[in-house]
Amino acid sequence: MKDLFDYCEFGDLKLNSRVVRTGLWESEKEASGNLTPEIYDRYENIAASGVGLIITEVISLYPKDIFSKYSHTIHNKRFVREAKDLTDLVHVYDVPIFAQLAFVQYNKRTEQNMKIDDITLEDIRKIQTDYIIAAQKTDYAGFDGIQIALGNNYFLSRFINPYFNNRKDKYGGNTLNRLRIVLEMIKVIKQSTKLHINCRLNAFDFHAGGMDIKESIETAKLLEKHGADSLQITMPRSPQLFSKEYRDRTPPEFKSRVRKDENPLIGACSEIIKNVDIPVILGGGFKSQNQINEILNSTDIDYISMQRPFVADTSFLVDWKLNGDGVSFCQACNNCYSKKTSTCHLKPCSPEYYK
Repeated sequence: MKDLFDYCEFGDLKLNSRVVRTGLWESEKEASGNLTPEIYDRYENIAASGVGLIITEVISLYPKDIFSKYSHTIHNKRFVREAKDLTDLVHVYDVPIFAQLAFVQYNKRTEQNMKIDDITLEDIRKIQTDYIIAAQKTDYAGFDGIQIALGNNYFLSRFINPYFNNRKDKYGGNTLNRLRIVLEMIKVIKQSTKLHINCRLNAFDFHAGGMDIKESIETAKLLEKHGADSLQITMPRSPQLFSKEYRDRTPPEFKSRVRKDENPLIGACSEIIKNVDIPVILGGGFKSQNQINEILNSTDIDYISMQRPFVADTSFLVDWKLNGDGVSFCQACNNCYSKKTSTCHLKPCSPEYYK
């Protein structure tokens, strides 16, 4: 019987539990580009709590990206030195840590937020080179791996999506061609670093002709074949997800697994797991220890990612392990997301609240 706090293997890595902490972005007051004492304290609390794997907040490839003011950038002159202090701190607790590398917009001189179809071959080579250099920097800084953001609404998630990509060259068309930009840089990163490569992938989206579960399964298989070491399954954020209209559109191959009150990612993740032999992390909206253990023991899913509960309380897993039936304080209000901060806006400040 599986348990949330099992010691387990994740590829070549050893984890202290099945919980993966996923990052989002840093708050504006921390956006000078330097790691503050508060950030170090936050990561230490998470590492000490019993988490299995930490994935950092977004590290932006470009300083003028739309979200760069809410995140650290790989170009900061103090990045490697400060990141090495961070990875050393997390490793004290025998917890591996991945750097999440991403960007939302591709801007070129006066051309801003370029469409996928307008990206030139020269632009593709620049993007690939920038990712490879970023990976090499994170390797030097002591990270155990990187997460390539192919999910949510980041740039590469749109590049590999048939809804956005209508290119007529070898980087458009079928699944392999749309994914080629990623597969080529994975090859070089594997050759030039010792990093574990995790890819964050949308299971589906809400565009007609976009990513569906069949497309995502094919993408997952290609990523594995070309060197990806693990996957994290996610989705674009949308209020449509739990609507009746969406459930009616759920593909028949996993529709039977999706209850009215269940996150459809559970079924999608299970289908992807059937088709690959690398670790797959389920992401999305879990806050109850019993709920997570039920998922672990009723499916083939072995790893669960969480983000907002760690914003509400960096050390909540300590209480979960002691009590055995924990529920996160997180109310899923999404203020930490919409306000782009690393702090909970509902959590009472007074320690008396917790007595």
